[in-house]
Amino acid sequence: MKLSAILALKGATVVTIAPTASVRDLLAELTRHKVGALVVSTDGSSISGIVSERDLVRAFADHPDAYSLTVSEIMTSEVFVAPPDAHVDELMQIMTDRRFRHIPVTDDAGSLLGIVSIGDIVKSRLGELESEKEALLSYITHGG
Repeated sequence: MKLSAILALKGATVVTIAPTASVRDLLAELTRHKVGALVVSTDGSSISGIVSERDLVRAFADHPDAYSLTVSEIMTSEVFVAPPDAHVDELMQIMTDRRFRHIPVTDDAGSLLGIVSIGDIVKSRLGELESEKEALLSYITHGG
């Protein structure tokens, strides 16, 4: 399965936050949208970084008053992105090896098309496995 198929199912809406936003605003947005990470962007299309719950934990561990920081001070600047035609199996391995949970999906020009989480990828993979199981059961039960 390709990322484009996941985006078609879940939608391509991506919540972004400005790099100048406060950590307090970040917490409010994560809570409001019930997500674990936001793409950091000045225009909703380009990617300046990504900020996740892990970045927040690190910020609060390192700074007694992390609320006074901005998103740009705690975000991850080096963002792994993938094209819509990337395969889920390959990305599962990359996410496991590099220990991150969200991948922005971009076009050839680097414009943001969507975002997928490890949960989205696992859900799609489980759907594929269920379909394969049903096909095998049908083959065994009905003789092909």
